[in-house]
Amino acid sequence: MKFLTLLRPKHWVKNAFLFIPLFFAGEIFNTSKLLDLAVAFFAFSFIASSIYILNDYRDMEADRQHPVKCKRPLASGTISKPAALALFVICIVAGYTLGSLVGQKFVFVLSTYFVLNLLYCVGLKDISILDILILSTGFVLRVKAGGVAAKLAISEWLVIMVFLLALFMAIAKRRDDILIKMDSGKEMRKAAKGYNLDFLNVMLALVSAVIIVSYLMYTISPETQARFHTYRLYYTTLFVIGGLLRYLQITYVENSTGSPTKILYKDRFIQLTILLWVLSFYVLIYLPTDKTFFE
Repeated sequence: MKFLTLLRPKHWVKNAFLFIPLFFAGEIFNTSKLLDLAVAFFAFSFIASSIYILNDYRDMEADRQHPVKCKRPLASGTISKPAALALFVICIVAGYTLGSLVGQKFVFVLSTYFVLNLLYCVGLKDISILDILILSTGFVLRVKAGGVAAKLAISEWLVIMVFLLALFMAIAKRRDDILIKMDSGKEMRKAAKGYNLDFLNVMLALVSAVIIVSYLMYTISPETQARFHTYRLYYTTLFVIGGLLRYLQITYVENSTGSPTKILYKDRFIQLTILLWVLSFYVLIYLPTDKTFFE
Protein backbone atom coordinates (compact mmCIF):
# COMPACT_ATOMS: atom_id res chain seq x y z
CA MET A 1 0.00 0.00 0.00
CA LYS A 2 2.85 2.40 0.84
CA PHE A 3 4.41 1.85 -2.60
CA LEU A 4 1.05 2.52 -4.22
CA THR A 5 0.83 5.77 -2.27
CA LEU A 6 4.25 6.77 -3.60
CA LEU A 7 2.95 6.33 -7.17
CA ARG A 8 0.05 8.72 -6.41
CA PRO A 9 -2.50 6.83 -8.55
CA LYS A 10 -5.19 9.35 -7.56
CA HIS A 11 -3.32 11.89 -9.68
CA TRP A 12 -3.57 9.65 -12.73
CA VAL A 13 -6.96 11.24 -13.32
CA LYS A 14 -5.02 14.16 -14.83
CA ASN A 15 -4.04 11.86 -17.68
CA ALA A 16 -7.70 11.62 -18.68
CA PHE A 17 -6.83 14.74 -20.71
CA LEU A 18 -5.43 12.30 -23.28
CA PHE A 19 -9.00 11.34 -24.16
CA ILE A 20 -10.13 14.93 -24.82
CA PRO A 21 -9.16 15.01 -28.53
CA LEU A 22 -11.11 11.81 -29.16
CA PHE A 23 -14.19 13.14 -27.40
CA PHE A 24 -14.17 16.42 -29.33
CA ALA A 25 -13.57 14.59 -32.61
CA GLY A 26 -16.86 12.76 -32.09
CA GLU A 27 -15.12 9.38 -32.03
CA ILE A 28 -15.31 8.47 -28.37
CA PHE A 29 -16.89 5.12 -29.30
CA ASN A 30 -14.11 4.16 -31.71
CA THR A 31 -12.87 1.03 -29.92
CA SER A 32 -9.58 0.82 -31.81
CA LYS A 33 -8.58 4.35 -30.89
CA LEU A 34 -9.87 3.89 -27.35
CA LEU A 35 -7.56 0.90 -26.94
CA ASP A 36 -4.58 2.92 -28.16
CA LEU A 37 -5.48 5.71 -25.77
CA ALA A 38 -5.85 3.28 -22.87
CA VAL A 39 -2.27 2.10 -23.45
CA ALA A 40 -1.15 5.72 -23.81
CA PHE A 41 -2.95 6.60 -20.57
CA PHE A 42 -1.00 4.02 -18.56
CA ALA A 43 2.27 4.95 -20.30
CA PHE A 44 1.76 8.57 -19.28
CA SER A 45 0.68 7.54 -15.79
CA PHE A 46 3.84 5.53 -15.14
CA ILE A 47 6.05 8.36 -16.41
CA ALA A 48 4.11 10.86 -14.29
CA SER A 49 4.55 8.59 -11.26
CA SER A 50 8.30 8.48 -11.86
CA ILE A 51 8.31 12.28 -11.68
CA TYR A 52 6.26 12.20 -8.48
CA ILE A 53 8.79 9.81 -6.93
CA LEU A 54 11.74 11.97 -7.97
CA ASN A 55 10.00 15.08 -6.68
CA ASP A 56 9.29 13.43 -3.31
CA TYR A 57 12.87 12.17 -3.15
CA ARG A 58 14.33 15.63 -3.65
CA ASP A 59 11.79 17.41 -1.43
CA MET A 60 11.87 15.07 1.57
CA GLU A 61 13.17 17.66 4.02
CA ALA A 62 10.82 20.41 2.83
CA ASP A 63 7.84 18.01 2.83
CA ARG A 64 8.48 17.15 6.48
CA GLN A 65 7.68 20.78 7.31
CA HIS A 66 4.41 20.72 5.35
CA PRO A 67 1.19 19.93 7.30
CA VAL A 68 -0.04 17.52 4.60
CA LYS A 69 3.02 16.46 2.58
CA CYS A 70 4.77 15.26 5.75
CA LYS A 71 2.62 12.12 5.50
CA ARG A 72 4.09 11.10 2.15
CA PRO A 73 6.01 7.78 2.24
CA LEU A 74 9.50 9.23 1.77
CA ALA A 75 8.97 12.23 4.04
CA SER A 76 7.52 10.05 6.78
CA GLY A 77 10.23 7.40 6.35
CA THR A 78 7.88 4.50 5.58
CA ILE A 79 9.76 3.84 2.31
CA SER A 80 13.56 3.85 2.04
CA LYS A 81 15.48 5.89 -0.53
CA PRO A 82 16.85 2.82 -2.40
CA ALA A 83 13.36 1.32 -2.68
CA ALA A 84 12.00 4.61 -4.03
CA LEU A 85 14.77 4.84 -6.62
CA ALA A 86 14.13 1.26 -7.72
CA LEU A 87 10.44 2.06 -8.19
CA PHE A 88 11.45 5.21 -10.09
CA VAL A 89 13.37 3.11 -12.63
CA ILE A 90 10.57 0.54 -12.91
CA CYS A 91 8.06 3.30 -13.72
CA ILE A 92 10.28 4.72 -16.46
CA VAL A 93 10.80 1.30 -18.04
CA ALA A 94 7.07 0.49 -17.84
CA GLY A 95 6.10 3.89 -19.26
CA TYR A 96 8.42 3.72 -22.26
CA THR A 97 7.61 0.07 -22.92
CA LEU A 98 3.91 0.89 -23.16
CA GLY A 99 4.65 4.09 -25.07
CA SER A 100 6.58 2.19 -27.74
CA LEU A 101 3.43 0.17 -28.40
CA VAL A 102 1.57 3.38 -29.27
CA GLY A 103 4.15 4.77 -31.69
CA GLN A 104 7.27 6.87 -32.15
CA LYS A 105 5.47 10.21 -32.24
CA PHE A 106 3.78 9.40 -28.95
CA VAL A 107 7.14 8.45 -27.42
CA PHE A 108 8.51 11.83 -28.54
CA VAL A 109 5.69 13.70 -26.77
CA LEU A 110 6.07 11.44 -23.75
CA SER A 111 9.80 12.17 -23.67
CA THR A 112 9.16 15.90 -23.95
CA TYR A 113 6.86 15.68 -20.94
CA PHE A 114 9.40 13.62 -19.00
CA VAL A 115 12.37 15.91 -19.73
CA LEU A 116 10.37 19.07 -19.01
CA ASN A 117 9.21 17.73 -15.67
CA LEU A 118 12.66 16.39 -14.89
CA LEU A 119 14.02 19.92 -15.33
CA TYR A 120 11.13 21.17 -13.21
CA CYS A 121 12.08 18.81 -10.39
CA VAL A 122 15.79 19.62 -10.40
CA GLY A 123 15.46 23.39 -10.33
CA LEU A 124 12.93 25.11 -12.59
CA LYS A 125 10.18 24.73 -9.99
CA ASP A 126 12.09 27.23 -7.84
CA ILE A 127 11.59 30.00 -10.41
CA SER A 128 8.30 31.82 -9.83
CA ILE A 129 5.92 32.16 -12.79
CA LEU A 130 8.02 29.66 -14.77
CA ASP A 131 6.92 26.96 -12.32
CA ILE A 132 3.21 27.40 -13.02
CA LEU A 133 3.82 27.77 -16.76
CA ILE A 134 5.60 24.40 -16.82
CA LEU A 135 2.80 22.73 -14.86
CA SER A 136 0.25 24.13 -17.31
CA THR A 137 2.30 23.02 -20.31
CA GLY A 138 2.23 19.50 -18.92
CA PHE A 139 -1.53 19.37 -19.47
CA VAL A 140 -1.14 20.65 -23.02
CA LEU A 141 1.34 17.85 -23.68
CA ARG A 142 -1.20 15.35 -22.34
CA VAL A 143 -3.75 16.58 -24.87
CA LYS A 144 -1.13 16.55 -27.62
CA ALA A 145 -0.19 12.98 -26.68
CA GLY A 146 -3.85 11.99 -26.85
CA GLY A 147 -4.15 13.47 -30.33
CA VAL A 148 -1.01 11.68 -31.50
CA ALA A 149 -2.12 8.34 -30.01
CA ALA A 150 -5.57 8.63 -31.64
CA LYS A 151 -4.12 10.09 -34.86
CA LEU A 152 -6.29 13.18 -34.60
CA ALA A 153 -5.58 16.84 -35.31
CA ILE A 154 -5.92 19.20 -32.34
CA SER A 155 -7.39 22.67 -32.74
CA GLU A 156 -5.57 25.70 -31.38
CA TRP A 157 -8.68 26.52 -29.36
CA LEU A 158 -8.39 23.26 -27.45
CA VAL A 159 -4.73 23.90 -26.67
CA ILE A 160 -5.50 27.43 -25.44
CA MET A 161 -8.40 26.34 -23.23
CA VAL A 162 -6.50 23.46 -21.64
CA PHE A 163 -3.48 25.67 -20.95
CA LEU A 164 -5.60 28.42 -19.37
CA LEU A 165 -7.55 26.00 -17.19
CA ALA A 166 -4.35 24.33 -15.96
CA LEU A 167 -2.80 27.74 -15.32
CA PHE A 168 -5.85 28.76 -13.29
CA MET A 169 -5.55 25.70 -11.04
CA ALA A 170 -1.78 26.10 -10.67
CA ILE A 171 -2.22 29.70 -9.50
CA ALA A 172 -4.86 28.63 -6.98
CA LYS A 173 -2.49 25.98 -5.66
CA ARG A 174 0.31 28.55 -5.22
CA ARG A 175 -2.15 30.75 -3.35
CA ASP A 176 -2.74 27.90 -0.93
CA ASP A 177 1.04 27.65 -0.36
CA ILE A 178 1.14 31.35 0.52
CA LEU A 179 -1.69 30.91 3.02
CA ILE A 180 0.18 28.04 4.68
CA LYS A 181 3.28 30.25 4.85
CA MET A 182 1.27 33.05 6.46
CA ASP A 183 -0.18 30.66 9.06
CA SER A 184 2.96 28.67 9.88
CA GLY A 185 5.72 31.09 8.97
CA LYS A 186 7.42 28.32 6.97
CA GLU A 187 8.35 28.58 3.30
CA MET A 188 6.72 25.65 1.48
CA ARG A 189 8.66 26.12 -1.76
CA LYS A 190 11.40 28.45 -3.02
CA ALA A 191 9.23 29.81 -5.83
CA ALA A 192 6.85 31.18 -3.20
CA LYS A 193 9.29 34.07 -2.68
CA GLY A 194 8.12 35.46 -6.01
CA TYR A 195 4.46 35.44 -5.00
CA ASN A 196 2.24 37.17 -2.51
CA LEU A 197 -1.49 37.04 -1.88
CA ASP A 198 -2.34 40.23 -3.78
CA PHE A 199 -0.38 39.15 -6.86
CA LEU A 200 -1.98 35.70 -6.93
CA ASN A 201 -5.46 37.13 -6.39
CA VAL A 202 -4.99 39.43 -9.39
CA MET A 203 -3.67 36.55 -11.51
CA LEU A 204 -6.63 34.35 -10.57
CA ALA A 205 -9.14 37.05 -11.46
CA LEU A 206 -7.34 37.78 -14.74
CA VAL A 207 -7.01 34.16 -15.87
CA SER A 208 -10.56 33.22 -14.88
CA ALA A 209 -11.90 36.16 -16.94
CA VAL A 210 -9.75 35.19 -19.92
CA ILE A 211 -10.98 31.58 -19.66
CA ILE A 212 -14.63 32.61 -19.81
CA VAL A 213 -14.13 35.01 -22.72
CA SER A 214 -11.94 32.53 -24.62
CA TYR A 215 -14.40 29.72 -24.12
CA LEU A 216 -17.31 31.83 -25.29
CA MET A 217 -15.33 32.91 -28.36
CA TYR A 218 -14.50 29.26 -29.03
CA THR A 219 -18.15 28.17 -28.91
CA ILE A 220 -19.36 30.91 -31.27
CA SER A 221 -16.45 30.83 -33.72
CA PRO A 222 -17.49 29.88 -37.28
CA GLU A 223 -14.79 27.20 -37.36
CA THR A 224 -16.17 25.48 -34.25
CA GLN A 225 -19.76 25.71 -35.43
CA ALA A 226 -18.80 24.24 -38.80
CA ARG A 227 -16.86 21.37 -37.21
CA PHE A 228 -19.65 20.37 -34.81
CA HIS A 229 -22.55 21.32 -37.12
CA THR A 230 -24.30 23.34 -34.43
CA TYR A 231 -24.38 26.92 -33.18
CA ARG A 232 -25.67 25.90 -29.73
CA LEU A 233 -22.33 25.13 -28.06
CA TYR A 234 -22.44 28.47 -26.27
CA TYR A 235 -25.08 26.96 -23.96
CA THR A 236 -22.29 24.94 -22.32
CA THR A 237 -20.65 28.18 -21.13
CA LEU A 238 -23.08 28.07 -18.19
CA PHE A 239 -21.34 25.01 -16.75
CA VAL A 240 -17.86 26.46 -17.34
CA ILE A 241 -18.79 29.63 -15.46
CA GLY A 242 -20.43 27.60 -12.69
CA GLY A 243 -17.35 25.42 -12.23
CA LEU A 244 -14.99 28.41 -12.21
CA LEU A 245 -17.11 30.31 -9.71
CA ARG A 246 -17.19 27.30 -7.40
CA TYR A 247 -13.41 26.92 -7.65
CA LEU A 248 -13.01 30.62 -6.84
CA GLN A 249 -15.34 30.16 -3.89
CA ILE A 250 -13.18 27.30 -2.62
CA THR A 251 -10.11 29.51 -3.14
CA TYR A 252 -11.28 32.81 -1.63
CA VAL A 253 -13.96 31.77 0.86
CA GLU A 254 -12.83 28.35 2.04
CA ASN A 255 -9.08 28.91 1.46
CA SER A 256 -8.65 25.27 0.51
CA THR A 257 -7.10 24.75 -2.93
CA GLY A 258 -3.99 22.76 -2.05
CA SER A 259 -4.74 19.94 -4.45
CA PRO A 260 -6.93 20.34 -7.58
CA THR A 261 -7.14 16.54 -7.77
CA LYS A 262 -8.51 16.35 -4.23
CA ILE A 263 -11.11 18.97 -5.07
CA LEU A 264 -12.14 17.02 -8.15
CA TYR A 265 -12.64 13.85 -6.09
CA LYS A 266 -14.52 15.48 -3.22
CA ASP A 267 -16.42 18.56 -4.37
CA ARG A 268 -19.90 17.57 -5.51
CA PHE A 269 -20.68 20.93 -7.12
CA ILE A 270 -17.66 20.80 -9.40
CA GLN A 271 -18.34 17.14 -10.18
CA LEU A 272 -21.89 18.07 -11.18
CA THR A 273 -20.81 20.96 -13.42
CA ILE A 274 -18.25 18.75 -15.17
CA LEU A 275 -20.84 16.00 -15.64
CA LEU A 276 -23.42 18.41 -17.04
CA TRP A 277 -20.81 20.00 -19.31
CA VAL A 278 -19.80 16.60 -20.69
CA LEU A 279 -23.43 15.53 -21.13
CA SER A 280 -24.38 18.75 -22.89
CA PHE A 281 -21.42 18.43 -25.24
CA TYR A 282 -22.30 14.79 -25.83
CA VAL A 283 -25.85 15.68 -26.77
CA LEU A 284 -24.72 18.46 -29.11
CA ILE A 285 -21.90 16.52 -30.77
CA TYR A 286 -23.05 12.92 -30.86
CA LEU A 287 -26.82 13.11 -31.24
CA PRO A 288 -28.54 14.18 -34.47
CA THR A 289 -29.67 17.81 -34.38
CA ASP A 290 -33.34 16.96 -34.62
CA LYS A 291 -33.07 14.84 -31.47
CA THR A 292 -31.30 17.28 -29.20
CA PHE A 293 -32.92 18.95 -26.21
CA PHE A 294 -31.90 22.35 -27.48
CA GLU A 295 -34.31 22.68 -30.39
